[in-house]
Amino acid sequence: MNGQFDTYTQKRIEYYDAQARRADTRPGLGRYYRQRTTEIYRHLVAEGLRVIELGCAQGGLLAALRPSYGVGIDFSEEMVKRAGASYPHLSFMRGDAHGFDIEEKFDVIILSDLLHDLWDVEAVFNQISKIADTHTRIIINVYSRLWEMPLMAASLLGLTHPRIEQNWLTVEDICNMLYIQDFGVISLRREILWPLPGAVLSGLLNRGLVKIWPISELALSNFIICRPMPKNKDNAEAPPSVSVVIPARNEAGNVASIFERTPQMGSSTELIFVEGHSSDNTYEIIEQEIAKHPGVSASVYRQGGKGKGDAVRLGFEKAAGDVLIILDADMTVAPEDLPRFYHALCSGKGEFINGVRLVYSMEDNAMRFFNQVGNKFFSLAFSWLLGQPIKDTLCGTKVIRKTDYEKIAINRPYFGDFDPFGDFDLLFGAAKLNLKIVEMPIRYRQRLYGTTNIERWSHGWLLLKMVIFAASRIKFV
Repeated sequence: MNGQFDTYTQKRIEYYDAQARRADTRPGLGRYYRQRTTEIYRHLVAEGLRVIELGCAQGGLLAALRPSYGVGIDFSEEMVKRAGASYPHLSFMRGDAHGFDIEEKFDVIILSDLLHDLWDVEAVFNQISKIADTHTRIIINVYSRLWEMPLMAASLLGLTHPRIEQNWLTVEDICNMLYIQDFGVISLRREILWPLPGAVLSGLLNRGLVKIWPISELALSNFIICRPMPKNKDNAEAPPSVSVVIPARNEAGNVASIFERTPQMGSSTELIFVEGHSSDNTYEIIEQEIAKHPGVSASVYRQGGKGKGDAVRLGFEKAAGDVLIILDADMTVAPEDLPRFYHALCSGKGEFINGVRLVYSMEDNAMRFFNQVGNKFFSLAFSWLLGQPIKDTLCGTKVIRKTDYEKIAINRPYFGDFDPFGDFDLLFGAAKLNLKIVEMPIRYRQRLYGTTNIERWSHGWLLLKMVIFAASRIKFV
């Protein structure tokens, strides 16, 4: 680049070579910080992915993630030598994050405490765009600027290794540079309030209090999860096929309208009805409408279990489409709105499209007052819990690619199979996969046939218990 860059880089190479040689004598504070950072990354990154870490140091973090294929790059020869000796099953190479010769694509790109040492952060973001695909997640962690003086003091007192001049970037600085290089931020996490060992105190502060505002503003580390922003796709690419899954219990009066009003989307659209122990003749009506519409690809299944969530999972299991859409049979969300969800997903704007009923005014009696209060409460809880804005958790219309849903299904034991509605199951799963959640405002309509299957108070209490449980699995980890 230039003489200043070469001097800057060489100074850091010598510094980190020296750090590698005395790694075994590092102060305990540094060891605890790396241990907690690794725990957080293991929560964010599933095992068995293709992972590359820029600024990998001695490879401990990369190895802890158990990738199916792992690559580490560091400009310190001493660091790379020790990483290769410790983890021979991974690939380590000497190189600079500002420019390296790799053309492969990775599922996850990690920049852990790297931005502090970069000469040109934006140039590195441009470089990693070459190894990122549409599904790639980039995870960055940096020190908060609030900790500049405390960390300097800790170094002077010998509690950490000697420090070298670093960049102290705000989250806003980083997000702006990511935006310039066409990366979109998915979520932000503030972590590590107490960077010292001590099981009780560190657990209370670093797994609990640091997650709660305004205490979270004092955190040592900022974790930023982002993805490449969607680009215009080749129009010659075949549009994905669609499966519309329709849970139906006591909805006989709505079935004909679903056939008449559901538009064709993508290369093909199929309707999958899952009937759930109706007391009316819903199942028979569905069969009759299938016979009346031979030009519509449609099927019906009887639900074995109970609840909408069970019905949705059966429908998704039977679906042949590339894109999965849930449409409630009560018609409170108009089938004519579904193409908007489909286009938001296929354009790359989002990877999980969630309907929102709370933007536009509703028809009279579309939603009871206490239901509205409950929805607003859960929207606040979920926005805090998932780290992405969630205005409406219980709108029945949701859209996801089948490949992403299959990953959620595999990961379901992490949360447990106890959501009778399916909404939380999908939202929790999407957040755990770091999918970009986008909300689609819709006009919520009054039910024209039948009555709601929601039991306001008992189901509300169940939803609250699920939120508390999920917090232990997503937030307080």
